[in-house]
Amino acid sequence: MIRTFEVEHYKSIVRLKLALGRVNVLIGENGSGKSNILEAIALAGAAAADRLSYEFMAPRGIRVAEPALMVPAFEGEAAQEIRLAYGVGEEPDTRIQLPPDLTPKGPWLWSSRPDGDPTVHQRLALIEAIEAAESDVERHQLARRLRALATERVSRPFDPAMAGFLVYSPEYSTLRVFHDETQILPLGVQGQGLFAHLKALSKEQPELLRTISDQLDLIGWFDGFTLPDDLAPGERTLRIRDRYLIDGRLFDQRSANEGFLFLLFYVTLLVSPQTPPIFAIDNIDASLNPKLCSALVRRMVTLAKAHDKQLLLTTHNPAVLDGLDLTDDEQRLFVVSRGSGGATRVRRIQAPKPLGDDPPVRLSEAFLKGYLGGLPNNF
Repeated sequence: MIRTFEVEHYKSIVRLKLALGRVNVLIGENGSGKSNILEAIALAGAAAADRLSYEFMAPRGIRVAEPALMVPAFEGEAAQEIRLAYGVGEEPDTRIQLPPDLTPKGPWLWSSRPDGDPTVHQRLALIEAIEAAESDVERHQLARRLRALATERVSRPFDPAMAGFLVYSPEYSTLRVFHDETQILPLGVQGQGLFAHLKALSKEQPELLRTISDQLDLIGWFDGFTLPDDLAPGERTLRIRDRYLIDGRLFDQRSANEGFLFLLFYVTLLVSPQTPPIFAIDNIDASLNPKLCSALVRRMVTLAKAHDKQLLLTTHNPAVLDGLDLTDDEQRLFVVSRGSGGATRVRRIQAPKPLGDDPPVRLSEAFLKGYLGGLPNNF
């Protein structure tokens, strides 16, 4: 898992550091910079994959703008290089430096992880050799080799997990027709490819399909689904059972409500071994009942731990917060806001404490009453 992420000079972010858990929820008013944080992580993933092209980044949820808008434009902030850093410990072990147009002219990615940068051990050996050299000529030759290694660009991914990072924002229109055209496999950021992936799981790992069906018990009327074996070529249909319908009557995904389809997509993301180990979902509460939001987050925490996934979620729905247990350090809540100069900033919220003999205030209530921040204060 990625434990720390730092970003400087990206859109509304001047300087920001995140200490991440397994399930991370970001709240904040519209335009505070939540999506910019997710984009910055996705940009680091694109850099780790050495794929800084519009064709690669746009389908991954990165909104590429003209260079002047890719860096902060606040008063006193001149255009600077975008700097990203991340690591599996408390300090970053991989650093990325990019110009605003995302077309680096020289070295731009460095890693202190031996498994990430194959030149690390070579550089350490050269440093030791320089220290042991007996003549200036030998030291000069070794220094030239060290300098060449130090400026060598390492093009292979430092972290496959980061290289696969995506910002998902599923759309009902895509899920309803099981749209399968996607540049990203197995699942596109708008929900493309869901039927094809469910069909593949039914053949290769049918136990996972049963797991997905079991997790949909959060929908009160749901009584299971099947993938028909007699579909015509190109036909994409899911047969769904409603426990209230007589005679075992079935219907397909086009007649299913959007909340069910969103839930099906989220559970598949978490359960499938082919989906990214680290990903984000923008507006996790879209189309979901408030109580279902709370239950979904609790279920996502359980599934993320069971299937070794790391999530970043954004929301405007206070009910989502009630699904978090902030006494578990793997579950973290962050409030995103804008400072007096306009720069995005982040503050982690700790678990609320009891007030005397009363239980702690619910996070949803604390959010709505303004105790946590993250609400507009201009009206």
